[in-house]
Amino acid sequence: MQESVVAPGVQQNCIQTGLVGRNIGASRSPWLHEQEASAQGVRLAYTLFDFASLGKGEADLPAQLDAAERSGFAGLNVTYPYKQAVIPLLDELSPGAARVGAVNTVRFAAGRRVGHNTDVIGFAESMRAGLPGADLQRVLLFGAGGAGAATAVALLDLGVEALVIHDTSDSRRDALAGKLCADFGERRAVAAGDLRDELLRATGIVNATPVGMVDVPGVPFDASLLQAGQWVADIVYFPLETELLRIAAARGCRTLNGGGMVVHQAAAAFEIFTGLKADAGRMMRSFLEYSRRPGARALGD
Repeated sequence: MQESVVAPGVQQNCIQTGLVGRNIGASRSPWLHEQEASAQGVRLAYTLFDFASLGKGEADLPAQLDAAERSGFAGLNVTYPYKQAVIPLLDELSPGAARVGAVNTVRFAAGRRVGHNTDVIGFAESMRAGLPGADLQRVLLFGAGGAGAATAVALLDLGVEALVIHDTSDSRRDALAGKLCADFGERRAVAAGDLRDELLRATGIVNATPVGMVDVPGVPFDASLLQAGQWVADIVYFPLETELLRIAAARGCRTLNGGGMVVHQAAAAFEIFTGLKADAGRMMRSFLEYSRRPGARALGD
């Protein structure tokens, strides 16, 4: 029997939202959404559907969306590894989600499911605020999954001249590079060749893989090759200073943690769910407040 997706104690006049993914038990999304709603005098409950702890897999995704929609949810966020798998279950994609080929926010309205992608604006706003004036001549991106695709679009929107993509799956890497060239112009995105050479040539490096999270420690490449003058961004937000960023800073690189991305993508998703304008500055203060709580930990969304 399909488990109820309504959280215990949640009243039906409360806006119901949530997150579907794997190993998300410590996500900060509930805190961000619920605190912003409270600040605006709105009752909102944000429920985690951790398929890992529930013993579910991708085959259970259709039933989970059905149950949430039947229960009156305003929508769901979707995270790793379902940002692309969810697309066939939707009625429509926003232009932004169609451009990325990945969805992290699903809105239920008038019997339709519309997929959005707020990761693009999340990363772009984080870059603008945290790395102004960054050299965008040649950027090396690690990760071509859902988060990597959104990050790639944001980077090209920001003006990256050449985006070099590396992924553990050659087919996924090549598919993303091909789509980006079709959308942005020939040679704007290319598959990475020799990683040592690519790292030495890059003006900036972005990690859009799970490597660096609390449960996936380490760095996605040989960080000893980093050079002063390069910039390094990581979309992982717990820890805020990943091992990669710690090494990069020690080698004289400008760095950007994943906090800004998670806050700005959450603010955009909050607006989609509620129709209310989110205060991103207030949400950032809320995020930092949570980060200072004893024992606070989280995985990336």
